[in-house]
Amino acid sequence: MDDQLKEARRKVVGTKQTIKALEKGEALRVYVAGDADEKVIRPVVSLCEEKEIEPYYVDSMGELGKMCGIKVKAAAAAVTED
Repeated sequence: MDDQLKEARRKVVGTKQTIKALEKGEALRVYVAGDADEKVIRPVVSLCEEKEIEPYYVDSMGELGKMCGIKVKAAAAAVTED
């Protein structure tokens, strides 16, 4: 499990927030759940390609939620400050 996400000073959780962080150029690292619906995460992955950020794939939405320190599932998340 990647502790960088859990220990990050600032992060955003959720597809919309991750997209906003990418658009503003604030995302340092992006995490995507491997079991998330393709049409939900496609805009995140496309923006990652555009911004030349390699997305880190996590096995499941449940695992990504845990990594973010939340009790719900998450399709995407981004670290905005280490």
